[in-house]
Amino acid sequence: MAASFLQAAASTEKVNAPPALQVVQIEGLVLLKIIKHCKDLSPSLVTGQLLGLDIGTVLEVTNCFPFPNHQQENDIDQETDDIGANYQLDMMSCLRDANVDSNVVGWYQSTPPGDCFQSVEFIETFMNYKENIGKCVCIICDPSRSNIQGGLAGLKALKLSDTFLELYRNGNFSGESLRDKNISWADVFEEITIRVSNSALVSAFMSTLEPDRVTDQSDHDRLQISSKPLLESNVEFLIRCMDDLSMEQKKLKFYFKDVTRQQAWVQERRDENEARKAAGEDPLPEDDSSNPFFKPIPEPSRLESLLITNRIADYCNQIHQVAGHSFSRLSLIMALHDD
Repeated sequence: MAASFLQAAASTEKVNAPPALQVVQIEGLVLLKIIKHCKDLSPSLVTGQLLGLDIGTVLEVTNCFPFPNHQQENDIDQETDDIGANYQLDMMSCLRDANVDSNVVGWYQSTPPGDCFQSVEFIETFMNYKENIGKCVCIICDPSRSNIQGGLAGLKALKLSDTFLELYRNGNFSGESLRDKNISWADVFEEITIRVSNSALVSAFMSTLEPDRVTDQSDHDRLQISSKPLLESNVEFLIRCMDDLSMEQKKLKFYFKDVTRQQAWVQERRDENEARKAAGEDPLPEDDSSNPFFKPIPEPSRLESLLITNRIADYCNQIHQVAGHSFSRLSLIMALHDD
C-alpha cells in the first residue's frame, strides 16, 4: 500500500513538473530594438531586460528595455549597481502603470570583439535569474555577424542545461564529478530555437513595403566575398583561447605531478617502515602533519576549462560559417563569370 502511494506521488510530481523550454518567440519590434541597441553602442558591452510570458514550452518575449551603460567608468562600484537596480525597478513600475507586459523572462546582451559571453559572470547572472523567476533565457547579439551575414545569424537564445545547473549548485567541478554526471563542454549551454512573430496587421503592412524594382548596385554588393576582418579577428581570439586552455592544462599537469610525488613519498615511507619492523625498530609516522607531503592537494576546478572550450567551439563555428558563405559567393561569381 505504501509502495503504491509513493509511486502515485512520484507520478504526480512528474505530471506537475514544468515542461522544458523549447522555443523563444520574440516579436519583430522587440528584435529590432535589441539589434539597434547593440549596434548603436558597439563595440561596448550592452545589456537589457526581456519581458514577456511563460506559456508551456514557449517563452514569449513581447517587450524589452535597455540597462544604463556604465562602460565609460573604470570601476563599477556598489553605488553604480544600486543606480542600475533602481532604474530597473522604476522601469518595471512604469510599464505596469501603462498596462504593458512587465514579467521578466530573461535578459539580452551584446558580445564585443574579443569578449565572449561564456564566463563565470554569465553563469552567476543566469543563476540569479533562475532562482527568482524559474524559466529564463539570455539572447546573445553579435553586431559584427549581423552586419556581414544578415538575418538572425548574429542572434542566439541560450540557457544553462539542467545537468550543469545541478553540478554548479554542488560547486564540485572535479574530474570525477564530471565523469559521474557525464558532462562535457558541449553540455554547459543549450541553444533554444528563436521564432519571430508579428501580428496579422504588421505582416500585412510589411507586405506592402516591398516594392517591385530592378536589380541595382546594392544587390551586387551582397556578392562581395571580403570577410578578411572578421576571419582575422576570430583567428586571433581563437589563438588567445588556445593559450588560456594551455594554461589550464598546465595547472592540471602540476596537480597530477604533485599527487604522484605525494603517493610515491608515502609508498616509500611505508616500505621503510616495513623494513624497520623487520629489523625490530619503531616505525616512522606516515601521517606527519608537519611534513608538506601529507597536506591534501586541492584539485583545480574544471569549470574554466569547460568555458574556454566553449569559446573555442564558438570561434570555430564562426570561422566555418563565414568561410562557407564566402566560398558559396565565390562559386556563384565564378559561374556568372563563365557565362
